[in-house]
Amino acid sequence: MNAINPAGSSAQDAAAASCEIGAGPAATSSAAAAAAPAKPVRTWQGPTAPERLGMLRRAKSIAIVGASNNPARASYFVATYLLSSAPYDVYFVNPRAEEILGHKVYASLADLPVVPDIVDVFRRDEDLPEVAREAVEIGAKTLWLQLGSWSEEAAAIAEAGGLDVVMDRCVKIEHARFHGGLHLAGFVTGVISSKRQTVA
Repeated sequence: MNAINPAGSSAQDAAAASCEIGAGPAATSSAAAAAAPAKPVRTWQGPTAPERLGMLRRAKSIAIVGASNNPARASYFVATYLLSSAPYDVYFVNPRAEEILGHKVYASLADLPVVPDIVDVFRRDEDLPEVAREAVEIGAKTLWLQLGSWSEEAAAIAEAGGLDVVMDRCVKIEHARFHGGLHLAGFVTGVISSKRQTVA
């Protein structure tokens, strides 16, 4: 039986804060929160935990759209984890960068040397439908919108093109918690167990 440490939830909260789009002091200030527009009503239903686990297990490659070489950015944090603690081939997409973490950066999804299984997106909400179209055009399998991102238009475009869709979830957190690895990124899982967890 697992013994749950109350600190576990705070560890996951810390991981979530580091993965969220716009993470940083400015994004978390009360002034920024007051100025933020109201979130649209959410009607789209996302995949279950076992379904998300299946997507991650089937995938062999991930393209990070909106990748940044700024260590303060969520995309950099996620990229660091994926390169060091996950089995995927990781590709970076950003027309304004040439190299991130020692890896070549591509201007667009169409420029990638492979078709990525998962397209992990760190872009503004208004850009998400276009990224969804590009993901469909190249034949990707999953459109994954990072924690803090939500676009039902993008989801509809991707699903119509045959892609699985995940929104408002962090690839790093999902992979780590399914594989018992939040500790690999410096977070205490709060779970004392002789075996790794598979589905939370």
